[in-house]
Amino acid sequence: MITRETSVVIIGGGPGGYEAALVGAQLGAHVTIIERQGVGGAAVLTDCVPSKALIATADYMSDFEVASGLGVHLTDHEGDVVEDVVAQPQLVNERILSLAAAQSEDVHGSLQEVGVRIIRGAGRVAARDLVIAQTDADSGGPTEELAADVILVATGATPRVLPTAVPDGERILTWQQIYSLTELPERLVVIGSGVTGAELAQAFLGLGSNVVLVSSRDHVLPGEDADAATVIEDVFRKRGMEVLSRSRAAGVERTEDGIVVRLEDGRTVEGSHALLAVGAIPATSGLGLEEVGVDLADSGHITVDRVSRTSVPGIYAAGDCTGVLPLASVAAMQGRIAMWHALGDAVAPLNVRGVAATIFTEPEIATVGIGQVAADEAPDIESVMLPLARNPRAKMQGITDGFVKLFCRKGYGTILGGVIVAPKASELIHPVALAVQNRLNVDQVASTITVYPSLSGSIAEAARQLHQSE
Repeated sequence: MITRETSVVIIGGGPGGYEAALVGAQLGAHVTIIERQGVGGAAVLTDCVPSKALIATADYMSDFEVASGLGVHLTDHEGDVVEDVVAQPQLVNERILSLAAAQSEDVHGSLQEVGVRIIRGAGRVAARDLVIAQTDADSGGPTEELAADVILVATGATPRVLPTAVPDGERILTWQQIYSLTELPERLVVIGSGVTGAELAQAFLGLGSNVVLVSSRDHVLPGEDADAATVIEDVFRKRGMEVLSRSRAAGVERTEDGIVVRLEDGRTVEGSHALLAVGAIPATSGLGLEEVGVDLADSGHITVDRVSRTSVPGIYAAGDCTGVLPLASVAAMQGRIAMWHALGDAVAPLNVRGVAATIFTEPEIATVGIGQVAADEAPDIESVMLPLARNPRAKMQGITDGFVKLFCRKGYGTILGGVIVAPKASELIHPVALAVQNRLNVDQVASTITVYPSLSGSIAEAARQLHQSE
């Protein structure tokens, strides 16, 4: 039976940490969180929340372009049409940082309301039942020993940097440093065309920067659905972005008034600023994990099972430091599962089959379940793809790019996955995720009446086209 004497110590206050803390407190444990930056962690303060707020600002500006195609124009006080909408970077960033701080405060308040103790500092695992907390860790503040029945490590990840491209916070930037800019980069060179690189490249393009995207692969978003990546790259180029495919960066150097990016083939790309988006590394160094026997992968990620257990009894891990899926939603679920399991509550192991993910480009890419690669390798899977341009609601809203794709099992019609490329695809993917999670078949989805006209109508239409005749 859990009592207030059951002690839980959580290292890291991001989604994996604070969601676990809320569950632990709800189940009656005494919970302590140790967080270096502030409650919410990097996800709230420097990564997910700020980046999506920046993207939302750029999306709002692109709405003006769509409006002009629908016959709507801004005019000045003299009645002349306003051609350009201008972003004010300092005001944009001030709002974003204020929003992130407010979100952090909200989470902080929620934790305090349920009695969670919060220590601002760094934590280190000294034994399977002992954590050392140090306040003001950067300046060598005092330490405190915390006895723990359960330890959860949820320290996240940090931006990967290149030894030949050292960020200076002024011209050479990681994605965590862009919110200190007071002026819009005149010519931004984004290195890396994965999720973060693609999202931020388009955000700055939308805000008015001249953007060059350096991609080491054949196309942007190499790990995503190829049809979706093709749509996004076409949109990038159509809107004026320069995409350098099969171009690997060798280094970045400061110049008198900007930067120069050296490519491995000898070419150079000049710009005013460089943004490094070459992946992330797990924040597991210096935590004492290996010393107490916690298994780490060669990449530094903590090895966990589906209930977030590490190789050491009583020590759990959640979030990006585990390398399961780098999503805040998954981190939060891993943290909850860890507490439910550790404190003896009913729990189901993590099921990533029904996890929906979104890339917040414009249009967005939302996915769930299996993808095209898996479908191509399995003869018993079939798919259908419907262009959104045929959808009546899309026509009304001026949407020309995007599609809905569904995968199902032949003979049974069980929906196994889906891809949606559309504005606000993150909102549209949920019915597909429900179908995948609950093993619904295409006829069940097709027979559910959708609003007319609606973008979700294309989901039902795709399901109808996959009807399994007897």
